[in-house]
Amino acid sequence: MSTTVVHLVRHGKVHNPGNILYGRLPGYRLARSGREMAAGVAGYLGGADIAYLAASSLQRAQETVAPLAEATGLTVRTDDRLIEAANDFEGAAVGAHTFRRPGSWRKLRDPRRPSWGEPYLEIAHRMLGAVYTAVQEADGRVAVMVSHQLPIVTVRRYLEGRRLWHDPRRRQCAVASVTSLTFVDGVVRDIGYAEPVAHIAAVDDPDAGVDVEQLAPPAAPMSAPVASDPTSSASAPTGSGRPGEGG
Repeated sequence: MSTTVVHLVRHGKVHNPGNILYGRLPGYRLARSGREMAAGVAGYLGGADIAYLAASSLQRAQETVAPLAEATGLTVRTDDRLIEAANDFEGAAVGAHTFRRPGSWRKLRDPRRPSWGEPYLEIAHRMLGAVYTAVQEADGRVAVMVSHQLPIVTVRRYLEGRRLWHDPRRRQCAVASVTSLTFVDGVVRDIGYAEPVAHIAAVDDPDAGVDVEQLAPPAAPMSAPVASDPTSSASAPTGSGRPGEGG
């Protein structure tokens, strides 16, 4: 019997003084607090028997995985199946006015697909491909992959057999959180969640703007992995993120 654990890590806090929905845009680095989070996650996972490291190509993901790569001596595989979800509002300054413009209404017509971004099912399928690659590469050991909020939440919901569209305010995926998938002989048997660096405030660098990623309240600090959020059945409109949420 082979037990393999795949840790899905959300990147740390991003420096975003313009309050931009950055999505897949290049050049969005970690804030100072985000770098502290990355170091903390490396300390949290550094004692595990890690055999495989991967991250999306976006700068914030690469910077988050870097301390763990240094600690383990492993080479990071860049895998864009882990990349942020596509979003038609990418590059827009975030605010309520963004979604009240008549030009935005057509994009918001179907929150279940969603109409303003990459379909949930496509996100789930590409993330599953990345996860099962990790299971094969780390067979019997541990894999760590750095991704983004919506892709992590989507693949978790898929594996738990829950509907993919959801209320983003009820997501359990804070910055630098760890969603852990345990596979036994290639079959997922357990899903856990932890916030090992919840004591580090998710704040931008001095004189920067509001934290776009934290439009929804962050989850409370946890001392141990917890089960799925039973309140996740809310049906408020959502999307590839919420339209105005970065991840």
